[in-house]
Amino acid sequence: MLSGKELTKTYGARLALNKVSITLQPGQVCGLLGRNGAGKTTLFRILCGLVKPDSGSITVNSNRLKPVGGIIERPGLYPYLNAFDNIRIFAGMPGTKLSREITEQTLIKVGLPLDRTDPVRNFSLGMKQRLGIGIALLGQPEYLVLDEPFSGLDPIGVAALIELITRLAVQENMAILLSSHLMAELTKCCHYLYVMDNGQIVRAAPTEQLIQENVSHYSLSGPGLSSSEVLKRYDIKWGLNDVRVGCRPADMPKLLNDLFQEGTLVTSCTPELSLEQLVNNDAI
Repeated sequence: MLSGKELTKTYGARLALNKVSITLQPGQVCGLLGRNGAGKTTLFRILCGLVKPDSGSITVNSNRLKPVGGIIERPGLYPYLNAFDNIRIFAGMPGTKLSREITEQTLIKVGLPLDRTDPVRNFSLGMKQRLGIGIALLGQPEYLVLDEPFSGLDPIGVAALIELITRLAVQENMAILLSSHLMAELTKCCHYLYVMDNGQIVRAAPTEQLIQENVSHYSLSGPGLSSSEVLKRYDIKWGLNDVRVGCRPADMPKLLNDLFQEGTLVTSCTPELSLEQLVNNDAI
């Protein structure tokens, strides 16, 4: 378990963190949701041991030499070197020398090709994120902290990164903490969500619970929705390729079943939950 209790940090007159408590369990993916400037990066730096809090405590239950691995803000890669050399240089900083086999295993673990020997400046943003995660995993940490890992990625890159994060949590029983200001990405891969605003945790609950308690609209896609008689019973708003339906989570199974019985195909059903909804609700 990795936990921070009552963490407080100030920079001059600015209170960056105000009595923040957070806990990571093995095999669990946690999301930290908040606007830019909410304090997410400061918290990550403290959890990674890069910054000391003014008050509060950090508990790390691990016997490994490197308990926590992480990427803060963005991967600090050497753009003029290839992936192999980047891994070797970062591994060598604490005095570790990697074999070719271990280096290749690291690249395979994060889904990078072994035949790319060109400089990483030629890599896509998604590939750079994967390489950064591979470097963060050197030393086999039990906890992984990723600051805004989805920033700038296209939908394919986001899906691939979510698959990687989920696999690391399940197959290696790793505790992973992600931050983002975008709700959709975190709801797809996180078991638990913390919502941060102005340096405080204002909400904390299992992801499914937050959805159940706060979602009032869903986005549906599929052919033939425009001619559905079932949808006419609901408060709907048409988009370019979808329809926004006012519906509580408890009533969504009935809606989907009614559409199925009607013969209307639904190819996607996405709950709409915004950061503003969570931040503006009563604090926990």
